[in-house]
Amino acid sequence: MSKVIISCAITGGVHTPSMSEYLPLTPDEIATQSVEAAEAGAAVLHLHARDPETGKPTPDPDVFMQFLPRIKQQCDAIVNITTGGSQGMSIDERLAAPLRASPELCSLNMGSMNFGLYPILERMKQFKYDWEPILIEASRDWVFKNTFKDIETILERLGKGEGTRFEFECYDTGHLYTLAHFLDRKLVTPPLFVQSIFGILGGQSADTENLLHAKRIADKLFGDDYQWSVLAAGKHQIPFATMAAINGSNVRVGLEDSLFAGPGKLAKSNAEQVRMIRSILEQLSMEIATPAEAREILALKGGDNVKF
Repeated sequence: MSKVIISCAITGGVHTPSMSEYLPLTPDEIATQSVEAAEAGAAVLHLHARDPETGKPTPDPDVFMQFLPRIKQQCDAIVNITTGGSQGMSIDERLAAPLRASPELCSLNMGSMNFGLYPILERMKQFKYDWEPILIEASRDWVFKNTFKDIETILERLGKGEGTRFEFECYDTGHLYTLAHFLDRKLVTPPLFVQSIFGILGGQSADTENLLHAKRIADKLFGDDYQWSVLAAGKHQIPFATMAAINGSNVRVGLEDSLFAGPGKLAKSNAEQVRMIRSILEQLSMEIATPAEAREILALKGGDNVKF
């Protein structure tokens, strides 16, 4: 395979401030940890925004614009902005920041799904903010909505309209077939950047059979027209990414996906997780892609063509 692209998901919309003191919340923290992750070897930075006062996920493009220019000025990493956001956000809210910023890359979930966070409440009883347990409990009766129409809207307004390409987030095998549907309709074009996601309650679990099955189906559907990447939630993050890389995958780490850097040890930064996976891959004789190499592999429009 070509060089391994390391993506780093800096803060996300899943974990809450009470879960880790190291989770970046303010624009300054997000920018700082993003640049550090890039310096550690991440070619792609996957970004959400947080209300700087409460740490709650926000789609506000004004908040994004407090850290996007700084990241671009301080490193060459590819900026990848979420179109998923967090629960309760409308499609227009989720698109507000990407349409303002016109990034090289955006995430795009390939279907609606249950997304259960509520088991966390069995382990955590104290929270800094009132919104945290409310949001977590709400996931018991919440469906992340991304219909065929929603996907078409994102592809039209952001892909065709802005020249942005996508990290296609696939939480189960059906999502791969949905992506193949849009490929057949020529609404997406190769090379596809397929992110297989494991370990989320409501999606495919993190086990070896699912990993190899996802690879077989993607190979059948997309042949040589895709770049595969893998992320796994929580304790599965580093071992699953290692196993995936051995099987030809790019990898994603970051505090959006896991707060830990070993059993019971909180990661003190996103860069710590990047250094961990980079060290493992290099010891396995794998080469890490630079941002410039990742841009070429993924056929991106380039950092000079964004609006931040």
